[in-house]
Amino acid sequence: MSKILEMIDRMCPAGVEYASLEQLGSFYGGLTGKSKNDFKEGNAVFITYMNVYSNPALNLDVTDTVKIGEGEKQNVVHKGDILFTGSSETPDECGMSSVVLIEPETASYLNSFCFGYRFNDIETFDLVFLKHLFRSAEVRKAIKGTANGVTRFNVSKARFAKIEIPVPPLEVQREIGKVLDNFSELTAELTAELTARKKQYEFYRKSLLTFDPEDDTVEWPTVSLLFDMRNGYTPSKSNSAFWNNGTIPWFRMEDIRENGRILYEAIQSIHPSAVKGKGLFKANSIILATSATIGEHALVKVDCLTNQRFTCLTPKASWQKKIDIMYIYFYMFLVDDWCKAHINQGNFAGVDMVAFNQLQIPIPTLTEQKRIVVILDKLEALTTSLSEGLPAEIKARQQQYEFYRDQLLTFKRYI
Repeated sequence: MSKILEMIDRMCPAGVEYASLEQLGSFYGGLTGKSKNDFKEGNAVFITYMNVYSNPALNLDVTDTVKIGEGEKQNVVHKGDILFTGSSETPDECGMSSVVLIEPETASYLNSFCFGYRFNDIETFDLVFLKHLFRSAEVRKAIKGTANGVTRFNVSKARFAKIEIPVPPLEVQREIGKVLDNFSELTAELTAELTARKKQYEFYRKSLLTFDPEDDTVEWPTVSLLFDMRNGYTPSKSNSAFWNNGTIPWFRMEDIRENGRILYEAIQSIHPSAVKGKGLFKANSIILATSATIGEHALVKVDCLTNQRFTCLTPKASWQKKIDIMYIYFYMFLVDDWCKAHINQGNFAGVDMVAFNQLQIPIPTLTEQKRIVVILDKLEALTTSLSEGLPAEIKARQQQYEFYRDQLLTFKRYI
């Protein structure tokens, strides 16, 4: 790091120049005019929202496709483009970036909930530097400031264009990119090892949760027979009374990301006056994401509500004495995979709920359920605990990377 600081002092003694995105390039939109059928057996590469959201460098090794007609005019993604998510449920998650580091082998098309940015002269920048820059604290803060909305937030392109980014000399950019990639690689090695352990755990979990259809000790109720189901909702953001002095946990995907899959407290709470319809979701229910980020679930341990992306599954009274809720929690990992494979595709995907209602869930004896839970509890702790083992080390490495990233990407501005 000292080498880079010395380099910056030598090459930019008066500071680093900044330029706005509208000065440096231009924006383009994602796909337009597509129907659900266009995403079935497509003939071109389709770049999903989650691909952009999850990957600072775009993953081009994908199987998602979209149908593009001969001569159809749509924007094509190229090396050097920066792709951004255009909307999210919170301003914090708007404008997440993904840099296209290599030229796609075939024409690739961006989903309509994202947008692209193309530099006038990409030779001005090192792409690895940009990968880290657009996820740095300073730039992310500026991007969040471009978002507006009520129940869903959208980036304002006009504001986005005014964002200024540093343009240090290429030599400085390359050195910063190299150092930050080294930090990322250390984290990636640990993550790869954890991934291998998780696959092993998933194999054992699936084995333990797979039953012989001929076993007469196992019952096979459908989802609709086993659970009472309700969708979450977002109280009106225009009514401040719903959001002030909240006492009712209101869960979103951010809660799972921050606090894991067994939830006692919510990041955000709502006032009792915001509750409508049949009231709160009951404690010891499963919440399952059936739209947007599909195939994520959690066990809620308190009476609560969720946003509209979740479907709440509460065991019916007739089944409650026959099940261990932790068994259901573990079986839901298999249901997550089922959901991801049964999507009504489109620009904004959702689970096929007609088929979901008919999905059968195996319910062995209560004794067998408890035996399975004891085994899976131990295995899960080894792969997901944030306070011990590899997950804790990965978290520490990530914090170290973020510290140095933000230090290296904060420059004295040339005036």
